[in-house]
Amino acid sequence: MVSITEVQKIGIGVMGFGLFFLLFGVLLYFDSVLLAFGNILFLTGLTFIIGFRRTAHFFFQRHKFRGSLFFLGGVSLVLCRWPIIGMLVESYGFVLLFRSFFPMVLGFVLSAVNIPFLNAFLSSSSSMV
Repeated sequence: MVSITEVQKIGIGVMGFGLFFLLFGVLLYFDSVLLAFGNILFLTGLTFIIGFRRTAHFFFQRHKFRGSLFFLGGVSLVLCRWPIIGMLVESYGFVLLFRSFFPMVLGFVLSAVNIPFLNAFLSSSSSMV
């Protein structure tokens, strides 16, 4: 069993609030203040969960530099009150950063949900990587 420290519990809560503010900011027609607050909370929560050193190592790896540049550039565009362009750039950076995790997440969701039609359809298609 994995033990979770108190700082990681706080990080999960902060990250949850960040995702809530991001979703709420998109629902309210890309409100720049809510999106900026959500971005700051999301990055802070990620830092609390995995630690400062691992967060810096994750974002500043050589092969993830382009994704980090787009993601953090999108965050800075949202902070400069260009929410639509910032979210598009940030989304592209998110896909570049986390593209190696998508097959693992998809496999976990399919095993947890266990929908026969989707499981057969997605197992016959090729991998995204």
